[in-house]
Amino acid sequence: MTDDHPMILEGYKNTLLATKNANHDLIIETANNCDESIAAIEGSIASGYPYDMLFFDISIPPSNDGKFKSGYDLAKCVREKIPEAIIVILTMFNEGFRIQNIINTIAPEGFLIKSDLTARELASAFHVILTQPPFYSKTVKAFVEKSSKADLEIDATNLKILHLISQGIKTKNIKDHIDVSLSTIEKRKKHLRELLEVSDSKDESLLKAAQERGIL
Repeated sequence: MTDDHPMILEGYKNTLLATKNANHDLIIETANNCDESIAAIEGSIASGYPYDMLFFDISIPPSNDGKFKSGYDLAKCVREKIPEAIIVILTMFNEGFRIQNIINTIAPEGFLIKSDLTARELASAFHVILTQPPFYSKTVKAFVEKSSKADLEIDATNLKILHLISQGIKTKNIKDHIDVSLSTIEKRKKHLRELLEVSDSKDESLLKAAQERGIL
């Protein structure tokens, strides 16, 4: 389990140990940052006993070499190094773009927003993840359901454009954050307005439509 708050880790650990099934033998190790976590992950692989399940908070201190900037980077690494491992994401972030990106790129067996979490919810999630994954907490589930109802094909680049606009980035500066030209960004914004049935050219209208459809 990787989280930069030791008390939170202790709470997770105690909850799982107190609610585990009789046939479960839980050995729980913890890390507080990317360096500690990647060292433990690589150590488990080298020992011949790679971790079965890994919990990652997204917002944690980066590695000293800059290779791992967050729990997201660690989860991507685990998908490559231990493909059979179960990954659980626990985070405070609840923006639609982040949720969609994590589901698309990591496809975690468990995805929980911390504001949804109680000890009972964590215990329930643990057992579902082991038997019938995935388990999504209510905020993630609501986004997925709302997004699927929108029934729109919006690729990762368009999602990134919407996310950047929502962060207050001006259209002319978006090209500094993603590898596309200004003309391509303008075309993609026009396409988004058509998909979302936005009649004017205001960014505020585009964002409102995306939020209403559960895309952002």
